[in-house]
Amino acid sequence: MKTHEHLFLTADTVDAVAQTFKALADPTRIRLLYLLSQEECSVGHIAEVLDLSQSAVSHQLGFLRNIRLVKHRRDGNMLYYSCDDEHVISLLNQAIRHAEHQKGADSHD
Repeated sequence: MKTHEHLFLTADTVDAVAQTFKALADPTRIRLLYLLSQEECSVGHIAEVLDLSQSAVSHQLGFLRNIRLVKHRRDGNMLYYSCDDEHVISLLNQAIRHAEHQKGADSHD
């Protein structure tokens, strides 16, 4: 195949993919996204479940909101967060299954 026949990703697509993997490269964000894939949560609930400060949770949620992986809704003075991208949750679940498979394969060596 000649070079001009190849399909290439746009710079915007490459940047978006890199941002997604950057989000998934952080253990705290992995735990946070996994929790939000199961239920809508307030900052306080996330902090309690993940044993983090509310400040740390808010910081991570801000990062994830900026790249549109989580969204929030207001109920009175409370904000409730949930996942906003099923593709990324699918990717996260695939990565979890891969890690569990690798761990199982390593235990058989």
